Amino acid sequence: MESSRARQRRRARPSRRRPLLYTALVSVAIVGGTAAGTVYVKAKAHSGTSAVSSSASPSATSSPSADGEASVEPVAEPAVDREQLLADALASVTVPDGAKVSAAVLDLESGESATYGGAAFDTASIVKVDILATLLLQAQDAGRHLTTAEKTYATAMIENSDNTSASALWRIIGKAAGLDAANERFGLTDTAGGDDMLWGLTQTTAADQLTLLQQVFGDDSELSEASQTYIQGLMKQIEADQHWGVSAAADGSEWALKNGWLARSTTGLWDVNSIGRVTVDGHDYLVTVLSNGNVTQAKGISLVEAAARAALSAFTGGDGTSASASASASASD
Repeated sequence: MESSRARQRRRARPSRRRPLLYTALVSVAIVGGTAAGTVYVKAKAHSGTSAVSSSASPSATSSPSADGEASVEPVAEPAVDREQLLADALASVTVPDGAKVSAAVLDLESGESATYGGAAFDTASIVKVDILATLLLQAQDAGRHLTTAEKTYATAMIENSDNTSASALWRIIGKAAGLDAANERFGLTDTAGGDDMLWGLTQTTAADQLTLLQQVFGDDSELSEASQTYIQGLMKQIEADQHWGVSAAADGSEWALKNGWLARSTTGLWDVNSIGRVTVDGHDYLVTVLSNGNVTQAKGISLVEAAARAALSAFTGGDGTSASASASASASD
């Protein structure tokens, strides 16, 4: 057996190692991430090698630190200012002297929205969507379906913009008091029902009409899915001579809308409004355009359609000048 002295001598001899190639051990630690998928990486190099870094984002930048570490920081994409884009787009629209226009847009996929102008306008016949939404909400609360008569009124009111039917349903919902109560639940904060039977003089804003459209087309709604589907179906079947307004910004017939027009007896000038959902390149948007002070209905329609196309361009990146085949010939003088 080997003596203890021999073992001690053997241990004391320096060990012979094979030459090492110039290699490095690199320890990498993922220390964070962003919602966009960018990964923060710290890498420490050993044996004299240079620092290494990695990132899930090609736009990330690396900055060395005093201890030889390098950290990859994400380059944040600049936030898109939709409000400014919308304002710039609407600034390109020629608004006749004495007329006013306001617009609002919501991208249903991303949830981004923007509003141009906060003034109140007469609703004219776009209030008919609000009247029907109120009727359906009241029916839901009562646990009942619409009667045959109510359905007949609703169809004529939305598809044909029939005023007699609108007046009948206005009475059924309790006139302005019923509308205002429903709108409080819908989240409309700047809309007030017209006096007595003057439902067309209900006051509203473009932003509130966008909120109303979210109740009709959005996921988070006071209305049941069946009620939403019912209103949407009627708004997709507007009679042919009313195929104008926000539909001018849609791809072909990919729209659902309600228009309103009213000549004010006090001035002889026209309120012309349009609200609805439009589809552009397979993407759905809610759009509202309100106007007043128009010399003629036709000029009001032209203004509303130009504003709708411009407003969509703030979200689609287009130039806002293309016209839809659905635009009515009555929009021209």
